[in-house]
Formats: sequence, C-alpha cells, structure tokens
Amino acid sequence: MQTLIAGGHGKIALILTEMLKDRGGRVRSLIRNPDHASDVRNAGGDPVVLDLEATTPEELDLVLTDCDAIVFAAGAGPGSSAERKDTVDHMGAVHLIEAAKRVGPTRYVIVSSRGADPDAEGDEIFAAYLRAKGRADRDLAESGLDFTIVRPVGLTDEEGTRRIDAGEEVSQPTIPREDVAGVIAEVLAREETIGKTFQVSTGDQSITDALDSLT
Repeated sequence: MQTLIAGGHGKIALILTEMLKDRGGRVRSLIRNPDHASDVRNAGGDPVVLDLEATTPEELDLVLTDCDAIVFAAGAGPGSSAERKDTVDHMGAVHLIEAAKRVGPTRYVIVSSRGADPDAEGDEIFAAYLRAKGRADRDLAESGLDFTIVRPVGLTDEEGTRRIDAGEEVSQPTIPREDVAGVIAEVLAREETIGKTFQVSTGDQSITDALDSLT
C-alpha cells in the first residue's frame, strides 16, 4: 500500500510514516517547507513539497498517482488565524477529497478533533478550528469515498502505551500522539473501519480490541 500523508512533517505524521514503513508500506508525504524533507526521509517517507493552500488540481492529481490511501493530518497550527483554519484544516482536506474523486484513491482517513462541529459557536480561534474540522469531516462523510474520521482528545508527546479507548465518547482527556498514529495505521489495514467516526483517548484496551468494539 502507498499512502499519501498531508501534513507529512507533523508529529503524528512522522510517527505514522515509520509505522507504515515497518509494515511494508510506502509513504508519500506532502510538506510545505523543503527544509523538512530530510526529517520525512529519515522516517522512511518520500517528501513532496506542495502547498495545499496554493496548489492546482493538476498538481494534486499528479501527487495522488499510484496512491492507495490518503491520510489528512495537516493543520494550520497554533497561532494561525481563523481564516487559515478554514483554508488549511477545511479546504485543504476538501482539495484532496476532490482530487481523490477524480483520480483515486477511494480510501481517506482524516485526523479530526474531539468537538469538531461545522456549526460550533463562538468567535475565538478555537471555535473557528472546531468549525473547520467539522466541515472537513462533513464534506468527507458526504463525498462517497471510503472514509474514516478519527477524533483524538488532547494530544501529548508522552510515549505511547498502545492502550486506548475508542467510541462515540471516551474515558480520558488525553492521548499520546504515538498512539494516535498507531490507531491510524491499524485503521488503514481494516476495511471494517470504513464509514466510522469515533473519538480516541488513552484507555484500557489494545488498539486492535478497541477498533473491534466499533464494529
């Protein structure tokens, strides 16, 4: 399997790249900053410099050639404006949805957020973020693609435990990024997670058992 990861230099993305490589997969990573290419290569991925806010359909179609799945892990990041929450977190995901519908692949996993809601109220930046994430989730779910929407709770940089909780509601307020990457790697290998939207947190179940409980 060749997976395209948008936001390929993010912490979750780099860990996921290593995991997919260890499973025998190939990773093509979209990055904005060419200085990040070496980090992607070191993780086992093939970096492609492309700005989702300024790309063309032709460029996206080209980078999706021969890919079997998309993981959207891009984000405008802390300190960005409400406008960029929309252009990256929402429209960046939409640009890839549209490209996937034109040239493939059909499998699309999005890293969303707990509380994502296209109608989230409030003028603060966090509300704009939740709206952008919610709109991306909605558009993906309505796209006809083989989607999975993963909504982590608060992210930490602690070492992963591979013990999680997954479902419509979860038991803990945080989860290590390493465990989110582990969830996504397993989701990509499981057709039965297609069409699922769920939260993930630290918990008591193995990743495989937690995902089994969703079906």
